[in-house]
Amino acid sequence: MKFKIMTLGCKVNQAESSGLAEILRQRGLAEAKTPAEAELLLVNSCAVTGESVRKTKQLLRSLKRRNPDAKLILTGCWPQAFPEDNFEDADFVTGTKNREALLEWIDGAAAADTPAERVLQISPYQNGDVFSALPCADTTRTRAFLKIQDGCNQFCSYCIIPFSRGRCRSMPPERLEAEVRKLAEEGFREIVLTGINLGFFGLDTGQTLAEAVAVCAAQPGVLRVRLGSLEPERMDVQTLEALAACEKFCPQFHLSLQSGCDSVLKRMNRRYTAAEYRALAERIHSIFPDAALTTDVIVGFPGETAEQFEETLRFVQEIGFAKVHVFPYSQREGTRAAAFPDQVPQDEKARRAARLTAVANEIREKHFAERVGQTAEVLVEGEKQQNAQRFYQGHTPDGTLVKIFPENAEKGLQNSVICVTIEGYEDDCLRAVLPQC
Repeated sequence: MKFKIMTLGCKVNQAESSGLAEILRQRGLAEAKTPAEAELLLVNSCAVTGESVRKTKQLLRSLKRRNPDAKLILTGCWPQAFPEDNFEDADFVTGTKNREALLEWIDGAAAADTPAERVLQISPYQNGDVFSALPCADTTRTRAFLKIQDGCNQFCSYCIIPFSRGRCRSMPPERLEAEVRKLAEEGFREIVLTGINLGFFGLDTGQTLAEAVAVCAAQPGVLRVRLGSLEPERMDVQTLEALAACEKFCPQFHLSLQSGCDSVLKRMNRRYTAAEYRALAERIHSIFPDAALTTDVIVGFPGETAEQFEETLRFVQEIGFAKVHVFPYSQREGTRAAAFPDQVPQDEKARRAARLTAVANEIREKHFAERVGQTAEVLVEGEKQQNAQRFYQGHTPDGTLVKIFPENAEKGLQNSVICVTIEGYEDDCLRAVLPQC
């Protein structure tokens, strides 16, 4: 039987889809190149906004129409958060928790016709649930995205995640060490630690995030360790100093901001002020002079006035983020903010998003321009083709994507760290050539 997995949403979803694909391959299934060739279609859904659910429904309808004979599975955050919704296009539905039921159903489906009635196996999260790990899989064998944390205890007023992922849970220490050892033996050179609320790693196991980084760095063959998205209130000075002591740690910090206005942050139920965020940014740059700070910002949150938006705009300019992901607020059924008064009109949200994006892009272009002529270390992740020209691609320690256009360069650069000279920038990445460092 051939399978195909379609993923919507965050890097955690992407990592989990890779892990599910690895399990299915171990069970003897082959991965199809396209959905049309597959006998088993699996959609890993997102529920962070109403728009993400709409896209999932659209995808399910399209798959059912184009490949009606395939067995269609729906999993992920949407059914977990909204188990009473209509999932009529799927043959089997489960959430983010009951992976065992999903695999059992697939085993049965591989040897039988699609059941006449839809099967729903959605198990609610409960206090005391333990971390459930999936294998880490990546065909490039360069960067491994390893999920070490799941769930969230924060209940931001706009967010459905605590309902779709449960409370905070962490990978046990012995499992973490075993997973990293396995990845290193398989040839991965960079470990990217991810989680739904990564800063809360170890809350239930007694570990710290810095200790998890140290475990990764201790493995022979691992050249770099990087962190996924973080919440500002968990990054104290002790954590930062411990990270700075690790030579393999990459100084890239994706610190979710959401707003630069204190009154908006309070309505969002965020646990910090703009001044506290600013102090953290300054502390990071004092400890990591070459660090890149990236972030997420929501514009048009209920009650956000034009003046409060301007406050956020000025804050983004002040911090000078290397990259900003801008999101117009989306009403998410099941969250407190969905019922807040003073909802901002859609056209005004779009206008604010466009303006903030333009400002963020100007700041990013300035960062790029300042790097032209400098040298940088890049971990090469693969070889690609562009307009009949061969180039290599990889990331700098601060997370910037670099295209390397070598002249007469030898093959076999993948998985190695090389020194390059930045000669320009295009398409949201840097262009580089190979010098003699």
